[in-house]
Amino acid sequence: MSPPTTKTRIATIWLDGCSGCHMSLLDIDARLAAVAGSIDLVFSPLVDTRTYPQNVDVCFIEGAASSGEDVEKLHLIRRNTRQVVAFGDCAVTGNVPGMRNRFALREVLTRSYLENATHQPRIPDRDIPHLFERVRPVHAFIDVEMFLPGCPPAADAIFEVLSALLEGRPPDLAGRARFG
Repeated sequence: MSPPTTKTRIATIWLDGCSGCHMSLLDIDARLAAVAGSIDLVFSPLVDTRTYPQNVDVCFIEGAASSGEDVEKLHLIRRNTRQVVAFGDCAVTGNVPGMRNRFALREVLTRSYLENATHQPRIPDRDIPHLFERVRPVHAFIDVEMFLPGCPPAADAIFEVLSALLEGRPPDLAGRARFG
């Protein structure tokens, strides 16, 4: 009888972003089958798990941090994850969510919920996370081992990072990754 193989425990999460990085992850297509036997997807918007687990090997974090709830998630992930990847330009720089940093938060809320509302204009005051005045990238709150730029990152770049992590080598992103 052969010894049990240990699969790499992978998690993905998205904070303040559009989910485009997760869509690009799915663009790996058939190559996902090549690594499926080596990974265990333990947490993701792509699976039904509700609680972030302990002992995660790698977490790909998509999106910027714009609320206290986001920062709580980041600290939980950091405590329970060996390697964190800032996944996409929003996680790396703040990118599109960070565009609101040019305006006061009150102006953004007024424009979004009062001026542009057609029915029942009001700024939400319960059951939503407290928004920060400024959106910030993931590394502003936790240590990050790897940055994977792109809006979204190309499937080839994501597959290279995933393959490198599984093989225990540094990724070669030359010609595969870029901002924007």
